[in-house]
Parts: sequence; structure tokens; C-alpha cells
Amino acid sequence: MTFEIGLVLTILVISLALFVSEKIRMDVVALMVLGALVLTTLVTPEEAVAGFSNPAVIAVWAMFILSDGLTRTGIANVIGHTVLRLAGRQERRMIIVIMLTAGGLSAFMNNIGVAALMLPVVIEIARRTRIAASRLLMPLAYGSLLGGLTTMIGTPPNLLISGALQQAGETTFGLFDFTPIGIAALVSGTLFMAIAARYLLPKAKEEATQKRSQRNLRTLYGLHSRAFEMRVPEDSILVGKTLGQSRIGAAAGLIVIAIEHKGKTELMPSRQTVLKGGQKLTVQGRLDRFREFQRWSELVIEREAPVLQGLMAGQVKLAEVVVANNSPLVAKLLHHSEFRKTHGANVLAIRRGDLVRRVNLAYVPLKPGDILLLQTSSDTLEELQRSTEFSECHEVNEEDLSEKYRLQERIFVVRVPRESQLAGDTLMRSRIGDAFDFRLLALFREGELRIMPESDQSLRSGDLLLIQGREEDLDVLRGLQELKVERGSPTDFHAFESDRLSLLETTLDPRSTLAGQPLSEVNFRDKYGLELVAVWRKGEAIRSNLDQLILQSGDALLVLGPREKLRVLEKDPEFLILTPITQRTIDTTRAPLAGGIMLTVVGTVLIGWLPIYIAAIIGGTLMVLTRCLTMEDAYRAIDWRAIFLIAGMLPLGTAMEQSGAAEFLAQQTMSLLGPMGPWWVIAGLYLVTAAGTMIIPTAALVVLMSPIVLSASADLGVAPQTAMMAVAMAASASFTSPISHPANILVMGPGGYKFADYIRLGLPLTIVVFIAVMLVLPLLWPLSPVT
Repeated sequence: MTFEIGLVLTILVISLALFVSEKIRMDVVALMVLGALVLTTLVTPEEAVAGFSNPAVIAVWAMFILSDGLTRTGIANVIGHTVLRLAGRQERRMIIVIMLTAGGLSAFMNNIGVAALMLPVVIEIARRTRIAASRLLMPLAYGSLLGGLTTMIGTPPNLLISGALQQAGETTFGLFDFTPIGIAALVSGTLFMAIAARYLLPKAKEEATQKRSQRNLRTLYGLHSRAFEMRVPEDSILVGKTLGQSRIGAAAGLIVIAIEHKGKTELMPSRQTVLKGGQKLTVQGRLDRFREFQRWSELVIEREAPVLQGLMAGQVKLAEVVVANNSPLVAKLLHHSEFRKTHGANVLAIRRGDLVRRVNLAYVPLKPGDILLLQTSSDTLEELQRSTEFSECHEVNEEDLSEKYRLQERIFVVRVPRESQLAGDTLMRSRIGDAFDFRLLALFREGELRIMPESDQSLRSGDLLLIQGREEDLDVLRGLQELKVERGSPTDFHAFESDRLSLLETTLDPRSTLAGQPLSEVNFRDKYGLELVAVWRKGEAIRSNLDQLILQSGDALLVLGPREKLRVLEKDPEFLILTPITQRTIDTTRAPLAGGIMLTVVGTVLIGWLPIYIAAIIGGTLMVLTRCLTMEDAYRAIDWRAIFLIAGMLPLGTAMEQSGAAEFLAQQTMSLLGPMGPWWVIAGLYLVTAAGTMIIPTAALVVLMSPIVLSASADLGVAPQTAMMAVAMAASASFTSPISHPANILVMGPGGYKFADYIRLGLPLTIVVFIAVMLVLPLLWPLSPVT
């Protein structure tokens, strides 16, 4: 092994580790690889950026545009609806029709787009036939993946494999050279799913098999027992305050669905709605949690703050830290309890330039350069000074504290009354710290001062708590105590069943920019005038602490709001609507035009007049010129993360070939499987590729495997087309994990799937497709010696 080979393999291993850990976005990892290859002189700068002009990469982004044109003109929708009407009501027949329809569309369209297009259609069929969506959505995802195997333009790995052959000077694949083997894989996979689905697909819960009406959506997401009513007393402290100031939502975790007053009803009131005496509030949430929260109004304000501060002064350190550019805290909201647990410090204030923020710190996304004022111990201060999360860390003097932060204005002492119901409770369990921005600085108990007690510290009667916050927030707590719960009947859902108010189930579009964002930043109430009431993730409904959730691809979201606002959400390209309020109509007048453009692209490639990447560019341009889609739609249709991933990883394939790393890995494969014959080597390469799809993006996997397969074929003395075809089939058959392919993630939330469901069904399906490919491959692509 030479130094260059070792260097290439090191970069390869590091990139694979980053792909698996998912700590850095995969497209950023690819660009890091590109930069590392240039800095280590393994490739030239020209070779490093050659991927962006690679014909296969161009063909991939152009096909994204063509696929979106077919979707927006309705041609794919019409075909899908027409064929699925033939599915009948028998589950096995429905699985076959769904998989073959998705497979047929995926032969010429992006398979993620096909899955997204057919998802609402299949859910509607599940409702109509009362078959659980979990029995149909995984077959939909797998059908779209199998259909991509049938043509060169069906999936990016096929295009990349063909491009690798062309770059190596070998005879490349034609548009339909994949079709015979792809059809064999599609048919065998469909038959397996039709036979084995009833045994391997998740068993449906009784409520999941019911039609998803408004009432059944509430049952499925567990909202039946979470609605109650309460009234604002005429003399309440909360009278004159807005809903936002009352902290009913942030503090108690309640959703105010409607406010009734003097015969008038306001649905989904905004945070600026002013509370009035006598108003009746219909809310959704946990009554028991609200009752627990009301107990905190028992706290009594004392006047010993200066005394306790003096006792505490010599035992704690106050320091400023600067958030580093690469800190994991950047762009995240500050959760006090998590920060305290991770860093051993309380955040007392945030300084950004000349602006000092001392209230509502939990609602501020942190930025590089933000200065955090921390309360900590001497030992922890030394650890903070060594931390890479902060670029600076130094103690603060009394003058800075007084002039910049004025903390003395926000520190007070409260006492836990004798025989209080708060005894045994904690700040962490109640979430009062995050809700009211309270930080427990010290606790005085039985003559002993405890500095920075843990947030899970149980309280006792008579405890004195030194708290940073606002005294007026205690008045808000007392106002919550005054609210009178009038009716907690779980059958009272008249507000839900209003003609103007409705529930809608949605999921993130595969190209959504919201994935990875905290739900508190998405802010459905302010942005859309809607309220997120539950999230379905990994087979379970999440209804509490939604503001702390990070949105993930595959989440199913249950949204409540006025019908006119829900109609606006239905048009938002960030979301894919699963239970539409209105029947969406698509203008199909340009469908024949879009279909003709696609047929022309295919025809010009078949007769050899134009290469696929040029034909696809022209076809995409014609889609825009004929108004099948706009240029903005075209830009949005392209999965830029996939493009940068492929273009960034292609130089690594070049480096593997030029350094001899590909030949080195091929020799290791030959030493293990070579004595058993070439077909064993091909089978081994297939299985390695199939296993790789569980942890590596398929496009990157093909880029890495191509030079190894070419070298192994040369060592075997056979033409590489057979082995390359096998690897193309293996790379696109990504069934064993939800992260193997975006189509798998897309159906995870709506189908209520767990990670184990993909392994239970995907692993045997992978074996079935492997057997089918290895049986058909020798007949259609027999081994031939190198000419």
C-alpha cells in the first residue's frame, strides 16, 4: 500500500463515518471531501470541480425538472388515479396495483416525486376501503424504488453507472438496457410483497383501519380526553392581559381553540387577543398537568434577596462566554434545563452587540458571537475555558454586572409555604423554569445555602428559593390559579366539529426546508394562523412539549385551524397534504404537451440523435417555455443536496482510480472471492453495495463502488458491463432502512412505521431481488472477455 492509497482510504473512511453519524449534512461532507482531495494534491483543481459538469450530474438535475413538469401538468396524477381505480378492495390486489403503478411512473420520473405524488392518493384509497395505510404505504415506497431500476433515467445510480463506463472508455448502457433485469426485479419484488405483506407488514390498530374523518383523526392521535373548558373570573389578574402574556400556552402547554363571550365565538384566537372577565375558553391539553401547574401560585415573595445574594457571592463565579462559529449551540434555542445539565451553568443574560436580553431567553436562537452571561462554579469555569463551543471565556467584574446587565432588578426570593402541595415537586418536572424564564440560583434550607441546586431538586415546605426572573410573572401564575375549569367532559367536541374549524393531517414535502428546524421556530400559530396539536413519529403520537421537538422528514403533523387558513397551508410547497380539506384540482390542459415533450426526449435518445443529458436539458427548457412549469418551479424541483453530493464525491472516485486505491480494494475482493469464480465476485460486489445502502447515500455509494468494480472486472479479464449492472441494481434496491432512501422516510410518519418494520420487510425483499437479479443477469448479460 502506497502513501497515496493510504491517504485516499483515510479520506474515504472519514467521509463514511460522517455519513453514518449524520452530524454534518451529507452534501457538506461531499464538499469537505472535494476540498481535502485538492489540499492533499490527490486531484487537481480542475478534476475536483469536474463533477459539476459531469454529463451524469447534468442528466440527473435535468430529469428532476422533467419529472416535475409531468407532475404539475397532472399527467402522472391522472395515470395514477385511473390505474388505482382498478385496485378493488382486496388488500393483495391493491398492493400489486400500487407497486406496479408506482414502478411504471418511476421508470420515467424521479422516484421520490412519484412517492410524494401517490402518497395522498393511496391514503385516500386506504380510507375508502378501511384498510390501514400502514399496509399500503411501504409497498408504495418499494414500488417506486423498484420501478427506478427499469430505465437509465429512472434513478440517479443508473445514470452514474452509465457515466462511469463512458468515462472509463467502455461501452455504456442505453436507455432501456436496464429494462429486462429491472422488470424482473420489479415483478419478483411485487409478488413477494403481495404474498408476504400480510405476515410482515405492521398489524393495523383498530382505529387505524377506520376512515380518517375528523372524529377518527382525534381518536388516532389520542385527542379525545384532552379538551376542556374554563372561565376567566370577572376580577381575575389576567383581565386586560393578552393570551401571550397570560402564558396559558407556553406555561401550561394548552391550546386555546375558541373564546366565547356574550354570545360571540372567536376561533383560534391570536396571542394578541385580550382576555376579558366572563370569557369561556375551550382548550385542548392535559387537565392534570394544568392542575399541577396551578400549584406554583402558592409561592410567596420574600424580601431576603440581598441577604441571600451576599451569602452566595463568594461561592459562585459569573462569567461571559462567546459562542464560537462552529458551536453546536448555533441556530438552536436555549433550553435552560438542558444547558444546565450539559455545561453546569445557568444562563442569566444574552448580549448581542449593544442589546442585552434578560427575559424570554428560551425564545432566542443563538448566533455566533453571542455573549452569554453565566453563573457557574470555579471548577466548571475552568472546563468552560477549555471548551471548543466558546471562543472566549472570562470572569465578569461587579462594574460590568451593574452597568451592562442590571441583574439586581431581576433577582427575588420566594418561599414554599408550610404544608404546601409543592412539596416533592421540581422545577424540571413542572417546566416552570422554561415557561416563565425562571432560573433557580440558590436554595436556602434549614440554615444551609445550596448554590446552583439541580433542576430536579425536590422542594420542601419552608424552602427559600433565590430566583432570577420577573416578580410580575408570579402574578400571572396567580392568574392561572384563578381560572375556573367548568367542564372537562371528553365528549364535548363542538369546537372541533365547527363548520369553520377543522383538523388536517400533513407531512413534510421531500424537498421541504423545514426538516431539522425546531417546531418553536416554525411557529404555526403566527405564520399560518393554525395550531399544531400532535405529531406522529415512529408509530407513536406525540402531544406534549411539541415546542421542544425538532421536525424530521417523515413526521406526520396534525394541524387545527379555520378552514380558510388550512386551504392556504394546502398550497404551501413545504407540505404534502394527507387529508385535504378541499379536493385539489389540477389543470391538465398541458398534460398532453408535457407527455409529448417526455416522449420526444426518450425518442431522441433511443435513435442516438442526442445524448441523454442534452436531450433532458432541452426537454426541461421546453417544459418552461410551454408553461408546464415556471422557472422558479424548475429550480425548486432540483434536489440540490443530491447534486452537490454527487458532484462532490465524484473527485473521490477519480482519486481512488488514479492513486491505485480502487485496484487495491479490488485485489482484496479478488483474494477473498476470486478463487470461487467471477460470478461469486459479482455477487459479493452486489451484496457489499446492498449493505452499503443502509448507511451511505446511494449516489455516493455508486461513485465509490464504480472504480472498484471496473478494477475487479479488469482483474477477472471480463468486460465490466455485467458487474456494473449488478451494482446499479443493488444501489437502487434500498429497502432495509428508512434512511436508505428519501421515499422510505416519506411514508414513515403517515404509515406509522418504526425502524424495525423496514428491516423486517426490507431484508427479505432485498434477498428476493438479489436472487432474481443473479438468476437473470447471466442470461441477459453473460460474461464476455475483454476485447
